[in-house]
Amino acid sequence: MPAVATNGPVHVVGAGLLGASVGLGLTTRGVHVTLEDTSPTALALARDVGAGAPAAPGDPEPVLVVVATPPDVAARTVAAQLRAHPNALVTDVASVKSAILGDLAAMPASERPGWERYIGSHPMAGRERSGAAGASADLFAARPWVITDGGTSGPAAVLAVRALAVDLGAIPVELTPQEHDDAVALVSHLPQLAASLVAAQLADAPDAALALAGQGLRDVTRIAASDPVLWAAILAGNAAPVARALRGVAEGIERLLPALDAAATAGLTAPGALHTLAATIAAGNAGVVRIPGKHGGAPRRYGEVTVLVPDRPGELGRLFGEVGEVGVNIEDLTLEHSPRQRVGMATLAVVPAAARMLEEALELRGWRVVYR
Repeated sequence: MPAVATNGPVHVVGAGLLGASVGLGLTTRGVHVTLEDTSPTALALARDVGAGAPAAPGDPEPVLVVVATPPDVAARTVAAQLRAHPNALVTDVASVKSAILGDLAAMPASERPGWERYIGSHPMAGRERSGAAGASADLFAARPWVITDGGTSGPAAVLAVRALAVDLGAIPVELTPQEHDDAVALVSHLPQLAASLVAAQLADAPDAALALAGQGLRDVTRIAASDPVLWAAILAGNAAPVARALRGVAEGIERLLPALDAAATAGLTAPGALHTLAATIAAGNAGVVRIPGKHGGAPRRYGEVTVLVPDRPGELGRLFGEVGEVGVNIEDLTLEHSPRQRVGMATLAVVPAAARMLEEALELRGWRVVYR
């Protein structure tokens, strides 16, 4: 069992996806974890997946409390935990930070004793599946874990959350609460809204149109399956930064619509329309190349090898095994499986120098390689 820097017991309040994943990650590393949740069902499920034991009278006092509740109740939960455990350090993992800090600051000091024992944080990890049923001990592996000191946290609190992040395989990143909120509005909250707005257009779409859906639509709308109640609280808690980011998109749409209207009327002869359309796509090109690459490193272009995979149990595993036998590392993977087809297309991202060799090796092993 790997050595950890986090001292137990750790008390986790909120047995949803993040809380249960924190508990599961710590228990698998030998740290004693107790759990608390207002829902007996959620608490029992988190216990059953191995995230810890429900808190009980007589339990030893926690060294660290992790508040994993929705952001609209995080501040009062943090304050309650500071009062209940006067020797414990407390963090929350909500996805908004300034609002929580502001709510805490507005409370009388008697309601949040030992404020220096608190520090906000936010692991940049999640899944479309909510609740403890989706929990994973490796949910935070290689993901940023933002630590947000609002100027009131003591060094012990900062160190404890940094150790927690590292023990769970995450990468600690220190930002101010406002820096964090501005950043997640752009890289997390705006994509959620964009996915939801696009997916909403599909509700009344003809079946014939949906039958043509390919991987592009699935990529854009994947996160539209998220929990509406949770996301309403997140967006309301970070409303101003989200509104700024969304207005940027709206400005782009306002430039784009007249060009499309002109093209609809005059076609390719519409003055300036093609330039505006091309500039919109080019601006997206410029943005996407800035997204960090594997393990947060510099963006890197990979070669792509696309293989037809029969829709039978074990075929994808066989493909992975044979790629490994060839000696090529898969840097990334996308799968496309259109309705009513008996095969899928697996596109393997590999270092450019290995792409041609891998194509030839897979063909020799009987795989159908698709050349694009």
